[in-house]
Amino acid sequence: MTSSTIDPAATQDLQLPPEVQDLLFREARTANTFSPEPVSDEQVRAIYELVKWAPTSMNTQPLRALVVRTDEARERLLKHMADGNRAKTAAAPLTVVLAFDADFHENLPRLFPHAPGAKDYFADPEPRTDAARLNALLQVGYFIIGVRAAGLAAGPMTGFDADGLDAEFFGGTTWRSLVVINIGKPGEGAWFDRLPRLDYDEVVTVA
Repeated sequence: MTSSTIDPAATQDLQLPPEVQDLLFREARTANTFSPEPVSDEQVRAIYELVKWAPTSMNTQPLRALVVRTDEARERLLKHMADGNRAKTAAAPLTVVLAFDADFHENLPRLFPHAPGAKDYFADPEPRTDAARLNALLQVGYFIIGVRAAGLAAGPMTGFDADGLDAEFFGGTTWRSLVVINIGKPGEGAWFDRLPRLDYDEVVTVA
């Protein structure tokens, strides 16, 4: 089986209807152009209200999001984007900066109440930052799926000056940027050619 072939048996073993599988995975693509149709605050909220249920270690939930909606904020963002990402970010109907909060542990008395000392597990800033980054990246993946579930396309990018962006938007806070995502309805020529995927036997080992 080639990486472009769908195994019908595997598809049938999934609970999601095939059209939902396509929406979230097989037909979903990283968009590089978008239509001018706006993305509403209500859509962004609906995406978050879905993906907030994603699992994180000890329910840490370190993901934070900056919705770049005003022209002024977009101009401030664009100067930190890599050359290849600047034009498409300027043209996207909405851009969201996904970040982690290095002080996520402050919320653990509320988020992990059955372990009253959970906040103290993360007293050391270095492992706490590592845990924040790892768990927020897990949430980033779910956020992209949430964008697709809303019938929108996502264009995630890591090509930007993270230090510059953090100083621009998150100075004096404990937020640190991870991924910039353009969001909207796909525009003309939105997709590059579909690239191959590794096959099951190349990835999965049964012990």
